[in-house]
Amino acid sequence: MFDLSSFPRVRLAHLPTPLEPMDRVSQHLGGPRLWIKRDDCTGLSTGGNKVRKLEFVLADAMAAKADTVVTAGARQSNHSRQTAAAAARLGLKCHLLLWNMTGSSERTYLQNGNVLLDRLHSATIHELSGEGATDPLTYLNGEVDKLTQQLREQGVRPYAIPVGASTPKGALGYAECARELILQSKELGLKIDAVVHRSGSAGTQAGLVAGFAVASAQIPVIGIGGGKAPKELEELVFSMASDTASLLGKPSAVRRSAVMATDPIPVEYGRLTREVADVIRLFARTEGVLIDPVYTGPALVGLLELIREGKFARDSNVVFIHTGGTASLFSYVDGLAGIR
Repeated sequence: MFDLSSFPRVRLAHLPTPLEPMDRVSQHLGGPRLWIKRDDCTGLSTGGNKVRKLEFVLADAMAAKADTVVTAGARQSNHSRQTAAAAARLGLKCHLLLWNMTGSSERTYLQNGNVLLDRLHSATIHELSGEGATDPLTYLNGEVDKLTQQLREQGVRPYAIPVGASTPKGALGYAECARELILQSKELGLKIDAVVHRSGSAGTQAGLVAGFAVASAQIPVIGIGGGKAPKELEELVFSMASDTASLLGKPSAVRRSAVMATDPIPVEYGRLTREVADVIRLFARTEGVLIDPVYTGPALVGLLELIREGKFARDSNVVFIHTGGTASLFSYVDGLAGIR
């Protein structure tokens, strides 16, 4: 097993998060046996996966004597909300560049959910038009760099955080999650056959892949794509996972074949489809677990399709990483109103 104690870190998350069986939904589906890693329970402004990464990224910001952080995301970005909360706790100012990628004009979407929490955490919000954007990640990170430079010229000491805090240092947070899963599975006498989660900016999947590889654990990680073609996402994950493994002292631990991404039922970013609404209802009513419309919802739609396709044996154990985001449920009031 690897040791993260030598890496600078600010403690923000409630760890380790629980690993729980989802027996009722597993029974409903007829197998495999599903488990849920509750990274919606990390604390810090309703929880979510980004805080694991921010513990390492913000330690770097503090070491650099930054007084301000700058990051970007979609209008209802979980990452932006958790960055704003972390900045508030650390006494840093926070600038958020938010892009309404859905084009929604509904007041609840524009002002409620994560955006409401951003404002409660005193973040300064900058609206992005998305004009000229071809690749969302490239566009958003470019805007972060521009604003960071402007603030620097004004005498501010800003620190730029890429979308999702997805850097090799940030991915260390999910290497630790991999270690948690290994230890929890041993305690439970559980053989994990696969780990599944929503993969977008690559940091979460990269950390998991690197963590399992460095620990010599043969646990497949399947990323359900969100915005990029699966092969393009795989290359991004592989590059970051390799860099993360290098930080952990094993630069050649990650194999390209270990990086898997798929998108069996593509869901347009931020759009509440019937399939997503159905999966929100299923998990709320069978497990009492809240699923969000943007990240975990589409990921579970993809996972259920993989199950229907026979991807997993009926007696296998599949762990779903709940990456949080339930605050955004309140920005989809109109779309969810029809659920019965």
